Amino acid sequence: MNNSLTESEPVEDTTAKDDGEIHSGVGVLDKTVKILDALESGPSTLGQLVAATGLARPTAHRLAIALERHRFVLRDQHGRFVLGSRFAELAAAAGEDRLLTAAGPILQTLLDRTGESAQIYRRQGDQRVCIAAVERTSGLRDSIPVGAMLSMEAGSAAQILLAWEDSDRLHQGLRHAKFTATKLAAVRKRGWSESVNEREEGVCSISAPIRNASGHRSSPPSRFLGRPAAWAPLPDAAMRRW
Repeated sequence: MNNSLTESEPVEDTTAKDDGEIHSGVGVLDKTVKILDALESGPSTLGQLVAATGLARPTAHRLAIALERHRFVLRDQHGRFVLGSRFAELAAAAGEDRLLTAAGPILQTLLDRTGESAQIYRRQGDQRVCIAAVERTSGLRDSIPVGAMLSMEAGSAAQILLAWEDSDRLHQGLRHAKFTATKLAAVRKRGWSESVNEREEGVCSISAPIRNASGHRSSPPSRFLGRPAAWAPLPDAAMRRW
């Protein structure tokens, strides 16, 4: 690895400091972690990364691009940096995520009772990432693999992941959404969501939230060809088992 600096790039102090940060002694690693920590809060432009991390602009850019090459960082539709799908893949491989551990039999129950595929999503900035999935073996298949990134602008899972956000984030999320604030209010009241031809023509889905101890939500949707309302109790009942 070539860690040489260009003449125009300021040299940053990597010595230990009593600033509450963790210093491993490997400067490039510490800087990389700063970028990932900043992106944990949501999408960031390069300028926002520089402000959040205190890194020189060329350094922040070089590390963000390197992380993008390895899929630890992706770009959203506005060109901002967001956490990438590689983290979901590693979490699944490690098997240490309680939600992922519990997801298998719950998703299989949804598949067995409906005959349709089911996924669990988590929000990452302006997108949602599939962290677990089961697919039916016959009939129409609209496969969404683990690690796939989908828009937060359409679909029942997007509705669930946005419905309980604070007012500022909810308003921002609705700017380009195919659903309305009125629809999200109905979602909050009944506790589940549905979409018909919203994300893709001919595909319907229902979703219900999974809440952790902090109240954060992930969303398990099942997808159907017919009107999904008849299946609505199933995801909610399955999540109560978890």
